[in-house]
Amino acid sequence: MKLAARVSQVAPSLTLAIAAKAKAMKVVGIDVCSFSAGEPDFDTPEHIKTAAKQALDEGKTKYGPSAGEPKLREAIAHKLKTQNGLGYTADNVIVTNGGKHSLFNLMLALIEDRAEVIIPAPYWLSYPEMVKLASGVPVIVPTDEKNNYKITPEQLRQAITPKTRLFILNSPSNPTGAVYTPDEIKALAEVVVEKDILVVSDEIYEKIIYDGVKHLSIGAVSPAVFDRTIISSGFAKAYSMTGWRIGYLAGPVELIKAVSTIQGHSTSNVCTFAQYGAIAALSSPQDCVEEMRQAFALRRQVMFERLNAIPGLTCPKPDGAFYLFVNITQTGMTSLEFCDALLESEQVAAIPGIAFGADDCIRLSYATDMTSIEKGMERMDRFVRSRT
Repeated sequence: MKLAARVSQVAPSLTLAIAAKAKAMKVVGIDVCSFSAGEPDFDTPEHIKTAAKQALDEGKTKYGPSAGEPKLREAIAHKLKTQNGLGYTADNVIVTNGGKHSLFNLMLALIEDRAEVIIPAPYWLSYPEMVKLASGVPVIVPTDEKNNYKITPEQLRQAITPKTRLFILNSPSNPTGAVYTPDEIKALAEVVVEKDILVVSDEIYEKIIYDGVKHLSIGAVSPAVFDRTIISSGFAKAYSMTGWRIGYLAGPVELIKAVSTIQGHSTSNVCTFAQYGAIAALSSPQDCVEEMRQAFALRRQVMFERLNAIPGLTCPKPDGAFYLFVNITQTGMTSLEFCDALLESEQVAAIPGIAFGADDCIRLSYATDMTSIEKGMERMDRFVRSRT
């Protein structure tokens, strides 16, 4: 069978593949410590599930507006205005089938004819593939550990060409956990305005930050950058709603209408009753978010301390998300070699950094229980010491 050429240009998801392999090993009784999936191990908070159940009982099981339930769009706009300083209304918001879907729709609406999209590396592995599927060109800008894997204003300025259409900003970052400071965000905003490009800010980890770090949404810096900003986010990480598949995109009305047209011909509306769970997530007290954040903070500290005691591995302390991005250069192995050997010999699942554009690193997720973290770090210590 002859497939479309675009398929051959896209790499399969390594994160999903390794997570699936680890789960398969567990099914047959192998004791695997999995640090692979970017998924909280907590259950969805009870009040969110109750709201969805009530919606089911009330018959909210039919087709809905392709842009999302009006009450949810209003709740998202209210959240963005009151918490992020972004002057959106419901007309500026579309509800999507997860945060990933919001970005995919955005690429289809904006990118064509080999338009360039600037992506700092390390990057979330789906960014470049989405750009390719939309007939665009990913322009990868390498960052380094010394700068906590953050793109500088000068790097951004130098990467911009007449073909540049979009800059992808992810803070807090997957895979590094880096959080741009308000001053760093303001400096990047100046370049966006100066060069008159668009920026999409992926903020799905904004609630998971530590040590008093402040999250600033780039669109709140000035009216000029607000006009050039698109926000992508969702409910998966902060509310442990990964399987609910509810995300959103916020931006200029013209763009949101275009995305709604695309969504109307692809997935139609997001699961109707699930959206009522999302409404409850935003409109209820946020204690559940803080409880999970505090648990992540403790796990981060334990994993970070244990990891940096292993000779040959280095890692900056992340300010957000639930990942450590570990430099393995001193082991002499590629990230694939390291992760394959670690899983086979010590039954510890990690994600090769090559998936994120950094073959000298691996990603570890601490969105798992403390017992697995302690046991997994012991195994990784043994693994690295046996090879250095």
